[in-house]
Amino acid sequence: MGLKFDVTVVGAGPAGLTAAQQLASKGFKVLVIERGKKPGSKNVFGGRIYAHVLDKLYPEYVKEAPVERWVRRERITMMTEDSWTTLDFETTKVEHRSFTAYLTNFVEWLDKKAESAGAVVVSEVPVDKLIIKDGKVVGVRAGNDEIYSDVTIIAEGINRLVLERSGLAPKLSPELVALGVKEVIKLSREEINERFNLDDDEGMAWVLAGYPTHYLPGGAFIYTNKEAITLGIVLYLSYGYQLDIPINELIEEFRLHPMIKRIVKGGQLLEYSAHLTPVAGVNASPPSLYGDGYLVTGDAAGFLLHLGIIIRGVDFAMESGRLAAEAVVKAHDSGKYDKESLSIYGKLLEESFVLRELKTFRNAHKVLIEPRLYSDYVRMINTMLKRYFEVDGTPRKLGSTLLETKGNLTLLDLAKDAIRVVMNL
Repeated sequence: MGLKFDVTVVGAGPAGLTAAQQLASKGFKVLVIERGKKPGSKNVFGGRIYAHVLDKLYPEYVKEAPVERWVRRERITMMTEDSWTTLDFETTKVEHRSFTAYLTNFVEWLDKKAESAGAVVVSEVPVDKLIIKDGKVVGVRAGNDEIYSDVTIIAEGINRLVLERSGLAPKLSPELVALGVKEVIKLSREEINERFNLDDDEGMAWVLAGYPTHYLPGGAFIYTNKEAITLGIVLYLSYGYQLDIPINELIEEFRLHPMIKRIVKGGQLLEYSAHLTPVAGVNASPPSLYGDGYLVTGDAAGFLLHLGIIIRGVDFAMESGRLAAEAVVKAHDSGKYDKESLSIYGKLLEESFVLRELKTFRNAHKVLIEPRLYSDYVRMINTMLKRYFEVDGTPRKLGSTLLETKGNLTLLDLAKDAIRVVMNL
């Protein structure tokens, strides 16, 4: 017989550590198993966290959390090789709504919270599969070790190998995920403030489409940190075969684009990383989010909201971890950890913003995977504005200029796509 805990958590990311902290603080004997060198070491994400869940979990987070900058500016750019059109939004209000962060540092902070509450966190231990007896998950197997528990919370992230090996989830199909690559480029605080027109604690979140992915479905992002910027590319995996260069060269081309080149001038490359990311929300969820002896949280459950302009994952992960802990507490009160007792997790998710938002936007990926959004429309917008702003003695109205520059797009395409975007995003 192996070790025995009340709860075993597979994965020390935002979902798993939140669940562990919540349960340990209520007296549960909790073990968190992480296959990375340390919590946060294998986490890769763009760099922005929406803070509303932290208000409930850690009210003092504004003073404690490893915040880089508070996002005050939002920027959206349609980019071609030699032109770009940008929509810029800025607010003067000092609001703690979202911030940029290094996920490694943020997860380390969550790890300290979980361990301070009494959870045991072990790293560099890959879980091979779940131990299932008579249809119930009773623990995990890691190498020659077996760890048993009343309930197992699976928070292993998008690479859900444990779920797949245990027969609880199929392999993800390419249309449900994207490949993200990112670079962290060091710049001085003064350079960032000047180049992005920011004050010391102010940050920018910037998304770009078109040229960065060679006009394939996906996009680019830039986030400002205190003394570095995070720059990345996300490409829908199902369109990867159409890419004419390796994706690592794609991000280099993006960095050398005339607009980006002057922003990163003099910067030092600190980090390069790549990772899969879910883009289909609940459409990527496993067949069941709970069962006899187990619950699934975070990216492993498909809990990421991708709306093109807005991408959210950490807040969904943490909330699902909190709700998983609440479900375990309620199941403990009933004296059982079977599927019926743990079904409260599904009800809690339905009542929370997690499934309300993910179900509202469940068809968003079907809109965002449309190639012409990243090719025809990007080119049309830039060509139309370039033509409209040219002064050569020829009168130009917006309507006639649009008709001249719409390229392969028909008026029916414009109408249909406008309706799809409005209805689903």
